[in-house]
Amino acid sequence: MERRDGGMTSIRNVIDKNIELGALDPITRGGFTQLPNFVLKSGTLTLGAKVTYAMFLHYAWHNDQCFPGQDRLAEHMGMSRTRVNEFVKELERAGLIEIQRRGQGQTNLYKIKFVVRKKPRLPKS
Repeated sequence: MERRDGGMTSIRNVIDKNIELGALDPITRGGFTQLPNFVLKSGTLTLGAKVTYAMFLHYAWHNDQCFPGQDRLAEHMGMSRTRVNEFVKELERAGLIEIQRRGQGQTNLYKIKFVVRKKPRLPKS
């Protein structure tokens, strides 16, 4: 509780007035994904493989793994499932992902090898 204008004000009212979310901004509302520059600048990866890697990072967000179905991945990328499968295999050959096949009717588990992380803070001496 906070005292304002001689009366008590709930913390909710103070927070609501002091924090403003840019919910009308389509970029922040939809989120974004960081792609490592070495992937972006790679001359050996196809454009489709780069986009597929970015989609894996999008799905995984705070994890080092994700498990999107190839149908969903293909839909989100606007490509055929066959084409997406080619890009996934390309990423695996390049060593950027590991694929764990989990059996018929289940999605694969994709382990992302390189993700953008904050530098760990070193202890002060």
